[in-house]
Amino acid sequence: MSLSAAVPPGPRVLIVGCGALAREIVELTRDLPNVEVTCLPATLHNRPGGIPAAVRDRIRRRRAGYDRVFVAYADCGTGGMLDRVLEEEGVERLPGAHCYEFYAGRPDFARLTEEEPGTFFLTDFLARNFDRLVIRGLGLDRHPELLPQYFGNYRRLVYLAQTVDPELVAAARRGAARLGLGFELRQTGYGELATSLAVVSQSTNPEVGKGLEPVSVRPLRGSQPIDRRPVERSRSARLTVWSVDSQTRLSATT
Repeated sequence: MSLSAAVPPGPRVLIVGCGALAREIVELTRDLPNVEVTCLPATLHNRPGGIPAAVRDRIRRRRAGYDRVFVAYADCGTGGMLDRVLEEEGVERLPGAHCYEFYAGRPDFARLTEEEPGTFFLTDFLARNFDRLVIRGLGLDRHPELLPQYFGNYRRLVYLAQTVDPELVAAARRGAARLGLGFELRQTGYGELATSLAVVSQSTNPEVGKGLEPVSVRPLRGSQPIDRRPVERSRSARLTVWSVDSQTRLSATT
């Protein structure tokens, strides 16, 4: 579901997004002719210290001609470095420390972490790429003896689901079992990602989008695993996106 039914055309907006959110951002903005999306590689999360500079570079290279720029990142492990860059550039970002927080909603996320600090979170993106990002990414396929060191203090895995997809739920359950953790499913939808994008797409005021509550939206159409076909350009929304291949790596189309 896009936001076009709720958000009328507004000023020209550039959204600089995280590649791990590319599917969701493109879906939410696909029918908004005043919004253009450009996403950075999801692999930046492997080295979050590089996120602020990459975001700054993309803002400066692309902001000309837009009434507003909005960054679809949370802090994402940058330790406040991203916020310092955005303050210098006069740009706002998504709320929270990471995507788990804005998907669950800040009050619910705080409650989840308070009731069980040893919680490992998954999103659709992480459930879809669990083996690559968690198992192989941490070297557990080669060194399973490291599992207690990585996850010995965790007690449960909570899957914050953006879509209704039984295959992703099954993948998340398998991931929890592989890590030796209890499993919980929370159907969050797009949470504060949806509300933030809806508001910034119709306003040039940098203060909008703060303190919003999540809205209820339908799941992504199809909710199919990423394949080798590039993300197509919408006829009604100008989307400069990044092609997504079977490894969920992002490469520039511009």
